[in-house]
Amino acid sequence: MKTADAPALTKPLHARGRPSRAEAERAVRTLIQWAGDDPDREGLAGTPDRVVRAYEEFFAGYQQEPEEILQRTFEETDGYDEIVLLRDIRLESHCEHHMVPIIGKAHVAYLPDRRVVGISKLARVVETYAKRLQIQEKLTAQIANTINEVLQPKGVAVVIEAAHQCMTTRGIHRPGVTMVTSRMLGVFRDDPTTRREFLGLIGASDHSRANV
Repeated sequence: MKTADAPALTKPLHARGRPSRAEAERAVRTLIQWAGDDPDREGLAGTPDRVVRAYEEFFAGYQQEPEEILQRTFEETDGYDEIVLLRDIRLESHCEHHMVPIIGKAHVAYLPDRRVVGISKLARVVETYAKRLQIQEKLTAQIANTINEVLQPKGVAVVIEAAHQCMTTRGIHRPGVTMVTSRMLGVFRDDPTTRREFLGLIGASDHSRANV
């Protein structure tokens, strides 16, 4: 006997496709009601639409491929073979456990091997991964691994310093706490001198607390 197809809602998300905008807005209305308010009152009438539009911005990274950002490189460097560093990149992400903001900064460096990339592209890689649901450890690794795989430099270093509102505004309620993570590849991992130079350039003489 032929078995009937499973209902659409029981299929995994990639099989069902992305929910419609109307479905997303209905979900926001449900959350407003669950919180105890009336989604039809004047102050909240437009909130589902505004929240969905905000989510389109917060999670725009799902619509971009970080590897493609780094495809255009330049080989005319006149033999430049020192560290390329982009420091204090503003970072705004969202915790995948509570969907609340992670706010901080990233420092991204690489040691070129014959070719370089436009510095804005480094910031865009950070932004693309940040604009997804994240944990900081994974975010740090994704940025470093992508730069390493696409550019194939002599080394890559990424340090992220960020405050997590899942810790500062709920739960343990500890404001002022910053989490530091790092990912060192190639010469930044193997050569202590290169690693110290990078940490000195970002003004961090001691990152022993970072996760490598």
